[in-house]
Amino acid sequence: MFTTTFLPPALLRVSTVIYALFQKFLMLAGLVFVAGLIGLQTGNFGWLDGLKSVLPSASASVVADEVAAVDDEAPELPADATIASLNPRMRGALDYVSRHYHVSTEALQPIFATAQATAHELRLDPLLIIAVIGVESGFNPFSQSVIGAQGLMQVVPRFHQDKLIEVADQASFLDPVTNVLVGAKVLKESINRYGGLEDGLQQFGGAINDPERRYSSKVLAEKQRLEQAVLRLRTT
Repeated sequence: MFTTTFLPPALLRVSTVIYALFQKFLMLAGLVFVAGLIGLQTGNFGWLDGLKSVLPSASASVVADEVAAVDDEAPELPADATIASLNPRMRGALDYVSRHYHVSTEALQPIFATAQATAHELRLDPLLIIAVIGVESGFNPFSQSVIGAQGLMQVVPRFHQDKLIEVADQASFLDPVTNVLVGAKVLKESINRYGGLEDGLQQFGGAINDPERRYSSKVLAEKQRLEQAVLRLRTT
């Protein structure tokens, strides 16, 4: 179908820091400019020199604060987001997804590592998350629906801003790692709220009133194909 690539989450976090530092720089530059105008009017430049003397240390403080905020709050991949970090089920599923959806294993590794870690935390089956991604976006991290659902798990930003970390913005929903983290939380909430897997899936897919439960059937069928791919890999 297509080959997908995306920026690594670390690069996205660096961009956030650079943008924040640029804002701080403009603010400090504005202070120096205003101080210069006052000095020209009064003929007293002594306090301008004092302001300049603190700018380097202030800038260093800004850098340290921003980097610390990113390190503490930004979503992180598991320590080793490689095939070796995946359990046998996820490795078998990754092989199937790579071939079936024509996506490189390198692009899939952080997605699968995040799904595995998040599923463990939320007590979900990681293959369920992978199945939802397959149905929702076909592993295209830039997919967007007509109603504004975005990313791998087709999360609607206006409904789930509360699930983003503090330093993230609207564009973060297109970050594969963030999208899986948020989407898995939404899926878990839907399952808990509606008392079961099938009804939870129907709610997640916006089809709670469908008596034929076509959405949940589609996801569970995809999950079964993943399970079968895992079994085939183990028997070869």
